[in-house]
Amino acid sequence: MKKYIVLVLIALFTAHHSQAQSNCSSYYPLVDGANFQYTNYDKKGKEDGQITYKVTDVQSSGSTTNATMMMEMTDKKGRAYTSDYEVTCEGDVIKIDFKSLMNEQMLSQMGDVEMDISGTDVELPNNLSVGQELPDANMEVKMKMGGGINMNTNIETLNRKVEKQENVTTPAGTFDCYVIYSETKTKMMMTNQTFPSRIWLAEGVGMIKQESYNKNGKLMGSMVLTQYSK
Repeated sequence: MKKYIVLVLIALFTAHHSQAQSNCSSYYPLVDGANFQYTNYDKKGKEDGQITYKVTDVQSSGSTTNATMMMEMTDKKGRAYTSDYEVTCEGDVIKIDFKSLMNEQMLSQMGDVEMDISGTDVELPNNLSVGQELPDANMEVKMKMGGGINMNTNIETLNRKVEKQENVTTPAGTFDCYVIYSETKTKMMMTNQTFPSRIWLAEGVGMIKQESYNKNGKLMGSMVLTQYSK
């Protein structure tokens, strides 16, 4: 479960699929009560779990909007992880407060573990255009477990770029999307790997689809929006 929760943090960081909408963000609608369900698929296209998000407690002041995201993630074995975290939209950029991931809900599911998260946020501006380069980001997760065991994970999101626009159809509908390419460099325990990924973003909805690839460019897994309400 401990390693699984670290993978959840990596998924949140690399996908950046918190849903939010106000006048602050064009792509992540922060509307109180908005609900989004995603289905995960493995490299063979078989269902590999689901993630559900709900936007709650939206507060706006001037050009800043803060909201709480309630997340429930279930893997194919039925293991469930639930948590809240904070999202801020300021000016024309949306950010996740990764330190808020270390809340009582998460820590209670990890047992006797101390965790520290640091880094820079993934940023997404309102005005996207084909060819646009986006800022890099990084996150470091330090875990102290029983028996003197430590596990450190470093995740970097690099070479982010808006590749193109295209229509995407999922069970939730057909959407006009910008496609954002990035590379995720992960150092966890004895492994050091870099994998490409793409996300499809639709205005007013947020992430519609995500695909992750191996170092040779072959599809390793995907996530698609299966239903939503605002």
